[in-house]
Amino acid sequence: MSIDPKDTERHRAKMAKRKAVQDEEVAGKTIEQKGLLIVNTGPGKGKTTAAFGLALRMLGYGHRVGVVQFIKGAWHTGEKDSFAAFGERVVWHTMGEGFTWETQDLARDIAAAERAWSKALELMADPSIRLLVLDEMNIALRYSYLDLNAVVTALKARRADLHVVVTGRNAKPELVEAADLVTEMGATKHHFSAGVKAQQGIEF
Repeated sequence: MSIDPKDTERHRAKMAKRKAVQDEEVAGKTIEQKGLLIVNTGPGKGKTTAAFGLALRMLGYGHRVGVVQFIKGAWHTGEKDSFAAFGERVVWHTMGEGFTWETQDLARDIAAAERAWSKALELMADPSIRLLVLDEMNIALRYSYLDLNAVVTALKARRADLHVVVTGRNAKPELVEAADLVTEMGATKHHFSAGVKAQQGIEF
């Protein structure tokens, strides 16, 4: 494809201006490092997947990662098998017993959530853990299985170098307010609506 020299020059000038704006914005950021509270929520697919992507990135730099799954229990997942290859660098606890519409037992669901939160607090106190994924904790908070104020207070009081990712739909406003980064996953289109079941390697 031939490119008009005038188009080349216009593009160069446009990108130079864009770079100047970007450089100025980056120069205004003065905090070198901060443990982040990240919330992945919304009706769309990919909240847990995104969290595990961060976990993989952190492992790539030699750090340890913790995972506490609040709801998922019975499902065998490919990601758990994959992270097992990292040995002791990944601390993985599946504490849930399945989705609440499956257990249909409030006391049992509350007890499972409390056990998972206790494990999360334990990992938050472990100085070797750099990133902690609290998978589907938003569901436990949505159904009031945990004390929202106590959870938010503990997350805000985490040590300065600990990153925490909370996943799940319907994140509570208090958690969103406390977070440093919130991503709302949209649901534009999903194969499940067309009758396609959950598939190995895609959903689990």
